[in-house]
Amino acid sequence: MPTLEHNALVEMFREHPELAPRLLAMLLHVEVPPHAAVAVVESSLDQLIPVEFRADLVLELRDESDALVMAIVIEVQRDVDPGKKYSWPAYVAVVRARKRCGTIVLVVAPDAGVAAWAAENIDLGLGRGHVAPLVLGPAVVPEITDPADAEKETELAVLSAVAHGNGPSGLTVVQAALAALGRLDQAHAMVYFQLIWNGLREPMRQALEALVMERQIEGEATFPPFVQKLVDRGKLEGMREGKLEGMREGKLEGMREGELKGMREGELKGMREGELKGMREGELKGKRDTLLRLLARAGIVLTEDERARIQACTNVATLDRWIENVLGAKTATEVLS
Repeated sequence: MPTLEHNALVEMFREHPELAPRLLAMLLHVEVPPHAAVAVVESSLDQLIPVEFRADLVLELRDESDALVMAIVIEVQRDVDPGKKYSWPAYVAVVRARKRCGTIVLVVAPDAGVAAWAAENIDLGLGRGHVAPLVLGPAVVPEITDPADAEKETELAVLSAVAHGNGPSGLTVVQAALAALGRLDQAHAMVYFQLIWNGLREPMRQALEALVMERQIEGEATFPPFVQKLVDRGKLEGMREGKLEGMREGKLEGMREGELKGMREGELKGMREGELKGMREGELKGKRDTLLRLLARAGIVLTEDERARIQACTNVATLDRWIENVLGAKTATEVLS
């Protein structure tokens, strides 16, 4: 079953199809044919290839006269899967035959080992021909550390954080990506944050938690609010249990439990009061829609009763809590708790 991380990467290219040819030219130095439009056309592929040979996404590039100039088959690959060496050539052959245009496979592989495996030529038999997948992996995705650059290329900054978040410059790369999320709507920002967070190993998660808390203490709000709330919700409890003892070389030493509790409660109280003041029905609808989109992207299926409960909710704080609960949740029960 596809994971949230897999679906988030697929959705990134589905919602921004022009990203694929731009990265092909920018990072892989491919001479992409001149084109005026890029469109998602995976439904056509579904009619030709059985379910077991279904690609993640297929894009068409058309020129100004609406003529097809190239097709791109996009595959998100997080693990080595020997079967892909047989299905990827099938994708190229079927799409090329149907579209009557050049066709390539573009593999998005955040892991360096998987990326190296995916980039290997696929021999079609007796060395008489091969398919050479193009791969977006850590070797070609740049480390974006400047928040200004991240804001200009937010999706690339997210890919950078996923590919390099655990490296020597990982914390700086993640910081730049998270700062750029502030320009997105809440639904997209939270999905991208979960994608980045799930890819971080524990030492980098702890370093990020410490940095967010330090910024809160110093009054520097440099991260989107939901990032700070996630850390508050899950990590202050861990701090009281001693999980963060000694972290940040003693910068948090001497902080009293009462101060942390007061900070969190005061912040949440102010947030609730600010949201409730001047609340309109349109805002409620927007929050319900955001929650439903996040649930769909996380692959969480709702019953009719659960969906009706969301639609009937008229409490802003409750909807906000449910939206936050989507991060890390596996079932609707966890979200609506």
